[in-house]
Amino acid sequence: MRNILVRGVAAGAIALLSLTACSSERTGGDATATSGSTEAAKGFPANSLIGVALPAKTSENWVLAGDLFTNGLKDAGFQSDVQYAGSSTTVADQQAQISAMTTKGAKVIVIGATDAAQLSTQVEAAKQAGATVIAYDRLIKNTQGVDYYVAYDNFKVGELQGQALLDGMAKKKAKGPYTIELFSGSSDDNNSAVFFDGAMSVLKPKIDSGDVVVGSGQTDIKQTATDGWKAENAQRRMDSLLTSTYSSKTLDGVLSPNDTLARAIITSVKGAGKPLPIVTGQDSEVESVKSIVAGEQYSTINKDTRNLVAQTIQMVKDLQAGKTPEVNDTKSYNNGVKVVPSFLLPPMIVTKDNVVEAYANDPNLAPLTK
Repeated sequence: MRNILVRGVAAGAIALLSLTACSSERTGGDATATSGSTEAAKGFPANSLIGVALPAKTSENWVLAGDLFTNGLKDAGFQSDVQYAGSSTTVADQQAQISAMTTKGAKVIVIGATDAAQLSTQVEAAKQAGATVIAYDRLIKNTQGVDYYVAYDNFKVGELQGQALLDGMAKKKAKGPYTIELFSGSSDDNNSAVFFDGAMSVLKPKIDSGDVVVGSGQTDIKQTATDGWKAENAQRRMDSLLTSTYSSKTLDGVLSPNDTLARAIITSVKGAGKPLPIVTGQDSEVESVKSIVAGEQYSTINKDTRNLVAQTIQMVKDLQAGKTPEVNDTKSYNNGVKVVPSFLLPPMIVTKDNVVEAYANDPNLAPLTK
């Protein structure tokens, strides 16, 4: 696991970029740098309790985020209550944890939602108790109670994945048509649809023109979803697809939404004795970076968790000081009842061609690229 303290990046500047994108959860329009649209908090004592509710430990980055929040909030002088949901298939743990944080008097509650659509009651109770709610990485849906959203630009992540899939296949085989399969994340994760929509904005024109063919015909997100983001579910579906569709035809590429699923897909293909297709990913997990260097997984997305946690803690510090946290998008992220002021960080595509450059400043990943 990547064990990096947030203090190690406290001195690193985070670029504020104007980002333009659209998605199923967005209202559209250009994202422009601006200050927050909500009223500044009145401030609160520097040693106040800050709650952090995260999903189950389904990926390296969630584990890393918990460590970074624990150490970073302590370094900033706060008390912290960092909790993980016990299961990736139920939201009950997280609902109870948020309620407990509210009862304890947390001044800010940071939430990486297990199920973005089932937290409105707890979020609104936290607001009524005087807490500020920050949605971390996953937008919380259908509530006025969420104040801010901090994340990488997830629609852009999908666009980068879709383009990487096309580029990788073209490098491997000069002429199409190319045969692919599509995978998406867990249906209870709001980001799954955003990633998928971003990727399909790139892939669908090629599918419509016949340059790209989905061999199984499974193009609906309900067909491509991977319950709980679990590797075994992705591997099981890939096994089934290889048996049903690829007994004689060649699979050129697979859209995988993250690294954990990418490795499961690769394991399935290897187990079937088939040639490896181009496989995308996300999260810069250690084993996937090794796989990219080895020429197996084609791509991942660098969304440095250190920067995301550091930006979130900066928001908490601003709120403590009575300042309005800075955001760079006040138009795009509509949670169903309001547009949530957001701070979006820029993701970076990583392939074997730029893996050394991409991780040059990451002490855990840089050695893997040598």
